Amino acid sequence: MNSKKQVRVGIIGTGNISTIYLKNAAWLTPFTVLALADLRHEAAVSKAQVFNIPRVASVDELLADPTIDMVLNLTTPDVHGRIGLQALHAGKSVYNEKPLALHLEEAQEMLQLAQDKGLRVGSAPDTFLGAGIQTCRKLIDDGEIGHPVAATAFMMEPGHESWHPNPEFYYKPGGGPMFDMGPYYLTALVSLLGPVTAVSGMVSKGQLQRTITSQPLAGQFISVDVPTHVAGLMTFANGTVGTIVTSFDVQGHEHPHIEIYGTEATLSVPDPNTFGGVVRIKRVAKSWQETPHTHSYAQNVRGLGLADMAEGWRNGRDHRANGHLAYHVLELMWAFHNSADSQQHITLSSSCSRPEAMPRQAPFGQPVDES
Repeated sequence: MNSKKQVRVGIIGTGNISTIYLKNAAWLTPFTVLALADLRHEAAVSKAQVFNIPRVASVDELLADPTIDMVLNLTTPDVHGRIGLQALHAGKSVYNEKPLALHLEEAQEMLQLAQDKGLRVGSAPDTFLGAGIQTCRKLIDDGEIGHPVAATAFMMEPGHESWHPNPEFYYKPGGGPMFDMGPYYLTALVSLLGPVTAVSGMVSKGQLQRTITSQPLAGQFISVDVPTHVAGLMTFANGTVGTIVTSFDVQGHEHPHIEIYGTEATLSVPDPNTFGGVVRIKRVAKSWQETPHTHSYAQNVRGLGLADMAEGWRNGRDHRANGHLAYHVLELMWAFHNSADSQQHITLSSSCSRPEAMPRQAPFGQPVDES
């Protein structure tokens, strides 16, 4: 593809998350959004008016449109796989919001179809491409912490029924803390340390029923059909041993988001659900030191992974938030649950390359308010 040509994107799904993607699409340089589609036509029309998008179409019309090169799939997780496959069958590369799909079989089919057709698959999260985690990546690559020995990751909260307007999904198949937030933490860990070879998992369910206290469904009950506390152990291919805990059963804690423990220093990694955050390092016989960001994009730059995929496509290089990385993370999430169910250690069938580090300067433009 012409390295200067804008990649033409159509977005399917115009819910809440589409707002930040459309805001960032106005300045991210490698692509332009030509059309929106949503089952709620009026929602797509409204977003198109706010963000000056030229066309609103049905899903079928968007997929049949020969001027669309790439589909950004912002539908609900339960249809990520189906819509992604439809886009690929229509001859369009696809970038899915997380997770890549709910089921491994759908994800495998997507990757195989893309390979057969010479298309690309990408997937959120792309937060690991931001300033915070890329700064951590540089510290590790530069040997600042020595050889990584171990890592921990904690995402623990009370659950969503006190604030989310419709929280039932989080307690049904496809939900739970691991599938909700695990993609951020696991993608960050794999980007920093490389792929995982084997896992063990244990799970529990703190409550069989939850009461919604948020509006407009306050007082209604939710039956809890999935584990709400998931603890996992990981062996990374480089020998690092990792621990991850995701939970909707914890009222409060003082654990860090992610820490990497090396032979020379400990690295405190910021919240992987953000692009920036504070990076700290603790060397031998020294106090914790905050490390300035070495890379760009510390703000909410959702769409950065799509921009990298578009730029990679038009220049013939691999993109970072790619389907193989997302598939590996999806298999990891299932493996923790399957290990708990079978009470067995599980060897992963997939692997992936550690994504290439980002350039230090902003390669895809800058938001107006980023210093």
